[in-house]
Amino acid sequence: MVPRSRAASFDDMAATPTDAPVVANENAAGPFPMRVLIAVPTLDVGAADEGAADLAVMLARAGHIPVVVSAGGRLEAELARAGIECIRRDMASRNPLTTARNAAFLLALIRRRGIAAVHAHGRAAAWSAFAAARGAGVPFLTSWYKGFREQNLFKHGYNSVMARGDRVVAVSEQIADLIVERHCTPRARIAVIPPAVDFDLFDPGALTAERIEKMRAAWGVPAGTEVVLVAGRMLRRKGHHVVVRAAERLKTMGRQDVLFVFAGEDQGRSRYTGELWDLVLSTGTADIVRMAGPTDDMPAAYAAADVVVSAAVQPEGLQRSILESLAMARPVLVSDLAAGTDIVLTPPAVPEDRMTGLRFAAGDADDLAFALMRLFAMAEPERSAIGRRGREWVLARCNRSRVAEEMLAAYAAVLAPRKRF
Repeated sequence: MVPRSRAASFDDMAATPTDAPVVANENAAGPFPMRVLIAVPTLDVGAADEGAADLAVMLARAGHIPVVVSAGGRLEAELARAGIECIRRDMASRNPLTTARNAAFLLALIRRRGIAAVHAHGRAAAWSAFAAARGAGVPFLTSWYKGFREQNLFKHGYNSVMARGDRVVAVSEQIADLIVERHCTPRARIAVIPPAVDFDLFDPGALTAERIEKMRAAWGVPAGTEVVLVAGRMLRRKGHHVVVRAAERLKTMGRQDVLFVFAGEDQGRSRYTGELWDLVLSTGTADIVRMAGPTDDMPAAYAAADVVVSAAVQPEGLQRSILESLAMARPVLVSDLAAGTDIVLTPPAVPEDRMTGLRFAAGDADDLAFALMRLFAMAEPERSAIGRRGREWVLARCNRSRVAEEMLAAYAAVLAPRKRF
């Protein structure tokens, strides 16, 4: 399934020729149009995949020429239809020999096409992209979406390539702080740029009541039931098991009028999904937990929910589902590893009359249950105000023009000092 937000963006893109001549522009940091090589493991689902695709679209809209190299995936066809060149290589491999071959291929591509900058999304692709960029003497950028696990020194070293960019793009202040802490990256080299949100797609005013009711009916939501939505892939780090435990707590407290909906795919990771089913059965929450699977109408899914939860148990960066929920004027509950206070405004960082959601301790089902009870106890006008403030915040911070301006500024910062153009 290609998320509708991605498809809508790509379909709006006019075809961009990939062999247009490079014309010098004395007011630009480098050649114009600027050719950018985007390296990403796959173009399927996930933050890096979608981020790379969105970057390609943004660059093309600004008149530049992106070339995307990946192992392919569902987003590839959408980019190709938009006139963006996609080249297939096994960029997802961690085999050192494959990485070396990819680096040689990318180096030749950089020289042949006059690539001005290389931008890596994802560690497997970043190692070959880093070697090629250094070999060609062009700027190297990375985009960092989440806090990678660092179980040992080997993993720390493997992750470190993402901190080696001339510019490191972090999706949130929380991730920027993590990069500095783990890799001693100078803060001046980090640009905090959140993903852009498609506000035409994620517009609560554009949904009909029939569309929302259709979604609630598909989930089997009884009348008068509060819906708690957990959106995103079924991965252990996203904390679905914590949500099941919180559902058990609420049921123990007598709250039978709540339905927890997991809307996301497991991408073949059936082991964790199976463990979740076992947990649901052992906690007696099968009547209030729905594993709905992915949906092709996420705006309606958000609108059908009363609250959206992210229960991440490791630094998750900035999930699109949080931004999309805010855009849909939904209150959000996030763990302290799901999003920082710069993304979801919560007390005590802000007064209650500015809050856009609530926060709970990662991995603490009791704390999540308490936060849900607090939200459910609020009067409807108070909840609506929380949602309205969230939409206002994300409209100001994650609009396409602002994100594009900040991303192009990051390119200008690394291209300007280089006189070879």
